[in-house]
Amino acid sequence: MKDFKTSRRAFLAGATAGALVIGFGPRGTLAAGHDGALVPNPFVKIAPDGTVTVILKHFEMGQGTTTGLATLVAEELDADWEKVAIDFAPADASRYANTLFGMQGTGGSTAMANSYMQYRQAGAAARAMLLEAASLEWAVRASEIVIENGVATHGNYRATLGEMVALVKEGAEPPTEPILKEPSAFNLIGKDMLPRKDTPSKTDGTAIFAMDVAPEGAIYAVMARAPRFGGTVASVDDAAALEVPGVTAVKQTPKGVAVFATDTWAAMQGREALTIEWDFANAEGRSTDEMEAEYAAALDGDGPVARDDAGVAEALASGSAVEAEFDFPFLAHAPMETMNCVVQAKDGKVHIWDGSQFPTVTQMAVGAVTGVGPENTSIETVYAGGSFGRRANMDSDYHVEAAMAAIALGTDQPVKLVWTREDDVRGGYYRPMVKHRVKMAVGADGKLAAWQSDVASKSIFTGTPMEQMIVHDGVDHSTVEGVSDTQYAIPAMKVSVRNMETPVPVLWWRSVGHSHTGYAMEVAMDMAAEAAGADPVAFREELLAGSPRLLGVLQLAAEKAGWGSDLPEGWGRGVAVHPSFNSYVAQVAEVSTDADGRVKLERIVAAVDCGVAVNPDVIRAQVEGAIGYGLGHAMRQKITLDGGEVVQSNFPDYEPLRISDMPKIEVHIVPSAEAPTGIGEPGLPPAAPAVANAIFNATGKRILRLPMVDAGVEFA
Repeated sequence: MKDFKTSRRAFLAGATAGALVIGFGPRGTLAAGHDGALVPNPFVKIAPDGTVTVILKHFEMGQGTTTGLATLVAEELDADWEKVAIDFAPADASRYANTLFGMQGTGGSTAMANSYMQYRQAGAAARAMLLEAASLEWAVRASEIVIENGVATHGNYRATLGEMVALVKEGAEPPTEPILKEPSAFNLIGKDMLPRKDTPSKTDGTAIFAMDVAPEGAIYAVMARAPRFGGTVASVDDAAALEVPGVTAVKQTPKGVAVFATDTWAAMQGREALTIEWDFANAEGRSTDEMEAEYAAALDGDGPVARDDAGVAEALASGSAVEAEFDFPFLAHAPMETMNCVVQAKDGKVHIWDGSQFPTVTQMAVGAVTGVGPENTSIETVYAGGSFGRRANMDSDYHVEAAMAAIALGTDQPVKLVWTREDDVRGGYYRPMVKHRVKMAVGADGKLAAWQSDVASKSIFTGTPMEQMIVHDGVDHSTVEGVSDTQYAIPAMKVSVRNMETPVPVLWWRSVGHSHTGYAMEVAMDMAAEAAGADPVAFREELLAGSPRLLGVLQLAAEKAGWGSDLPEGWGRGVAVHPSFNSYVAQVAEVSTDADGRVKLERIVAAVDCGVAVNPDVIRAQVEGAIGYGLGHAMRQKITLDGGEVVQSNFPDYEPLRISDMPKIEVHIVPSAEAPTGIGEPGLPPAAPAVANAIFNATGKRILRLPMVDAGVEFA
């Protein structure tokens, strides 16, 4: 081991460098150490008892990859679903890279898009090997053998997949281009209500999450961090902390002050007893009000341009002007399982237990700060209780904290570092605060003639290894995605940004830039329709005539919601449509108001086109979850600063959606033969603007500031 290395760019520069294996990677067959199992490729293992284990290169944080990836293999293998098991892949980018990222990782709604063909091919290759072995044993044509539900038959011959494993000859290899099923032959892909693979263990409590991991001899740790972003430790007095029963040590690290104890409660009590003087020379010291004023002033000036069509200024000057200024707060991710992991540094190697979202980044980061290198850093992946982007940061922050704590402790004990809810809400990463000014022109013919968007926000990608891919000519694409690349046929459009600076760390948050651009785009589009005297759906339909898939979900949602039909007194109906992650989603929301003007969310009808629907029930669950998550932030959630310190601390003051808030939701999936696209995030962007437009329809009030309670909306 060696001392801490704190240069992030040095180790992250290598995280995405080089070409990684695309496809199966190294192949294997019957091999020692596999207990007689057939291992034709890195993704499939077939045991003699007939159990088919699917190795998951995308980990499970609630989004359904355990079921989705298993479905792809089982479909091509014609396996018995009841005998399909799952296991998480080790950290090994040479075999398990996300080919869209160039490293091993889960995120960006890429699991199915990345793995659809790869996992089908893996299953088909295994099937071909078994059929070839059986055909030689039975002296029949492989093409004449039928496999159904894990059993192969030909005339009087019969064998389970497990029994067929014994027929595979030593040295046999799988085909490099196995024949795949035609979609018309699918038995599992696209079929409804296929039981999820993670449900039984999560129901009976046997599923292992990072918070459950407690290796023998583990010591528990919490970290005292600066209360203002950018602050550092000036001095620490740990005398009182060391007197707390159970506290075993206090160590300063580059990340703060680590308190070690025999359990987390003792560690937290020890942290409370610390006396720390902080150096705030380079820390954030502004309040939210001060930052908002600076963002507004920045919009009055010029900034980098993302899109600049001809004729915008002229059209804005000649048409009927419509203007709006939107305010979006910082947002925490707040997954139900807070950040935590176990790190053991021993004998020149480091082992990590975690629900790891970016294993390659974590190997690089921890390998760098411990000095053992990524090749000596292993990760044992378990379930994660949500993420929404938080676990996928390019700093690998909580892993690095745990590794630094383990080295500071100076023993070879496993160190379990735990963040409290307050730690994460007050000191984690955030969806950037955004101010978005929109100017539109509606011509005398009632058509949208021009659009100008000016956006002020801190860049997510500037200063990261992904900067060169995402940031061009001063424009972070994630800041303006969903606006500058809109599919609306707007004749003239200009989009520019103001890159704001703050020590507050920002990160992708579920649907990234679409989480705010979708709202601004769709509420402003409703305002344009109002200025044109047009029906909101009809107004959008004309602008989407050249985008058939987006138009299709708009029309499907409107049809299923009964757009244009009568509503009860005091009710309102609103629509929003937005593409993201190569998927298309439209939503129609209905709200009611009571005698006191309080609003209740009644119903949301969603239509989604995400290509081939591998698991329709999982897709519906993801859309429902995205709607709930999106509504939670839109209704009440915000992160604010007072003198540079986060005001909120836990769910009482960072209030998530309650069961009583959740509307009735219908999800309609467009049948498609297109390749699968993202589904974890696309359901979020249209939810809040659809509700906002419904509230306007019911009350006449436009909501330009989120959360809605800050705009004067009271919910029943």
